[in-house]
Amino acid sequence: MAISGECFCGKISYRVNGKLHDARSCHCSRCRKAFSSQASAYAEVALGTFEWVAGEDLLTTYESHDGFGLQFCSLCGSTLCGIYKGDIHGVTLGCVNGDPGIEIARHIFVGSKAAWEVMPEGVIEFEQGPPE
Repeated sequence: MAISGECFCGKISYRVNGKLHDARSCHCSRCRKAFSSQASAYAEVALGTFEWVAGEDLLTTYESHDGFGLQFCSLCGSTLCGIYKGDIHGVTLGCVNGDPGIEIARHIFVGSKAAWEVMPEGVIEFEQGPPE
């Protein structure tokens, strides 16, 4: 079963030909800014399972010095996916159409969460990244 997703304006769309894995929510200050939210909601994809269906030419890419980055719609600003050294690493769960077939399993970097955010009881959380 393929998973599809699109940006807010609908000009960019993608398909994942496989399952998503390692879904998490990151509460660090960088993710809050990149996602304009209290945290990110993100899941990884297996290499080679992601493909752009429409609008790839409308993407804007931000890549940091360590090879990680994000790709956004240049029209509406939706953050669609994460990249690592030019390859699609994962997708933002907010842009997935329908049920992604996965739930967020952990909340990371809650030690730097926004002061106004209250974490729900019972979620798995880590002050920083998860233990290796």
